Amino acid sequence: MSSPAPETTAASAPAGSDTKWWTLAAVCLGVFMLLLDITIVNVALPDIATALDAGLSDLQWVIDAYALSLAALLLTAGSLADLYGRRRVFAIGLVLFTVGSLACGFATDVLFLCLARAFQGIGGAAMFATALALLASAFRGKDRGVAFGAFGATTGVAVAIGPVLGGVLTSGLSWRWIFFVNVPLCLVALVVTLARVQESKDPRAGGPDWFGFITFSVALAALVFGLIEAGESGWGETQVVVSLVVAAVLLVVFLVSQARLAHPMFDLTLLRKPTFVGGLVAAFAISATVFSLLTYLVIYVQSVLGYSAVGTGVRFLFLSGASFVCAVVAGRLSSHVPVKWLMFPGFVLVAVGLFLMTGLDADSAWTHLIAGMVIAGFGIGMVNPPLASTAVGVVTPDRSGMASGVNSTFRQVGIATGIAALGSIFSHQVSDAVTSDLSGQVPDAAVDGLSAALSSGQVQVAASAAQSAAEQNGGDGSAAYDLVLNVGTTAVVDALNHILLIGSVGAAVAAVAVLFLVRQRDFVSSH
Repeated sequence: MSSPAPETTAASAPAGSDTKWWTLAAVCLGVFMLLLDITIVNVALPDIATALDAGLSDLQWVIDAYALSLAALLLTAGSLADLYGRRRVFAIGLVLFTVGSLACGFATDVLFLCLARAFQGIGGAAMFATALALLASAFRGKDRGVAFGAFGATTGVAVAIGPVLGGVLTSGLSWRWIFFVNVPLCLVALVVTLARVQESKDPRAGGPDWFGFITFSVALAALVFGLIEAGESGWGETQVVVSLVVAAVLLVVFLVSQARLAHPMFDLTLLRKPTFVGGLVAAFAISATVFSLLTYLVIYVQSVLGYSAVGTGVRFLFLSGASFVCAVVAGRLSSHVPVKWLMFPGFVLVAVGLFLMTGLDADSAWTHLIAGMVIAGFGIGMVNPPLASTAVGVVTPDRSGMASGVNSTFRQVGIATGIAALGSIFSHQVSDAVTSDLSGQVPDAAVDGLSAALSSGQVQVAASAAQSAAEQNGGDGSAAYDLVLNVGTTAVVDALNHILLIGSVGAAVAAVAVLFLVRQRDFVSSH
């Protein structure tokens, strides 16, 4: 596994003065893009839904296809990089990411867009798995600290500006440009990589665990498919039950295979340290709660409240800006304060922030969300900087690559399953409420269509459709518009309140887990 920790890179001569800074530039540019594509897409989802006639489950797959590829391929990509060369795998990742970005931008239907997003994720995994190992082989001494600090700042900036940049591109040009903008940046990074970055390998590296990769990937895909379909057709449907059973069986097979291998992609003995487990819980929880909920908050602000993509992005600066500012402070404190006492209060703040966002009603303004976004943003900023050390800090240097890779994988699994599970709850609750409230007031044939649109948060679109249908049939279009608008808005905000509360409880559970699992004595002294 390619390692992000300084000590884990195979012995190699440090890069020359000019070369190492070019390496930093290439790595930061590549990682900036792959992280940006996790956050930038959110504000474009309503426009994508309109342009490609996509429902909520389709929008969930637009996000999850990318997260699934990242989660499934991180460990395998790291193994391939150690074996065949980190520079080579990073460059291949840039090419795949560029091709995937072009395909996303030219997508003419939502299925093609989801497949292109998955292809993007393959490239993103190749870049993410090799980025820090490239820096570790290029830098020594104090310069290494500068390089890793720049890398950390890059991740913070990508998260902070993603919603705003996505809004600007979507409102000013088209949602397609959130993908096209990657192309020139990828090409610059590729040229720098091929011309200036030195190759490094691990001479002790073994081959990748293909059986583990296949069982884990299929299990994760089946789990996410089952969760998303449950929101569409119900938890008792055959395809949902079969998908979840297949996921459970394959996860067990994966774990058994890892326990039996001499060099597994996931060394289960890492779980013997409570702090490592606490780090995995934290990595999963921060993604499955607040980051997953961003998708549905964006849908609410744009599709229900009617703000443009750029207007939505600016409003979410309350969360991303607070996160960035707090992360800078937490990063400075992390070398002086035990990580437990940064992560535990961080999750408490996330839980409080999400709880403060609840209480929405049909007449609420976006300002209702401000206090919760700021507090949750501070919580994110406190959790993220020390999170990596709970993975790499509790193992010996030769195992820190795998430990970091597993932690990063759990982040992506949290995004994929969080969006799927919360979306299923959201969709099912909206659909039930709309069907109940509209039955008998609009034609039965129209209820299903309105329910599907409202389940995607497209309240104003559904209301306008109801108005047109009523007028075409000689009815009162204005009354139909008001009815669907009121019923839809109420159903969406009630469902949003529900999943916000679930997210708050999830963050609180993570806070308790961190408090009891993360122990300072588990950290290896050399770190």
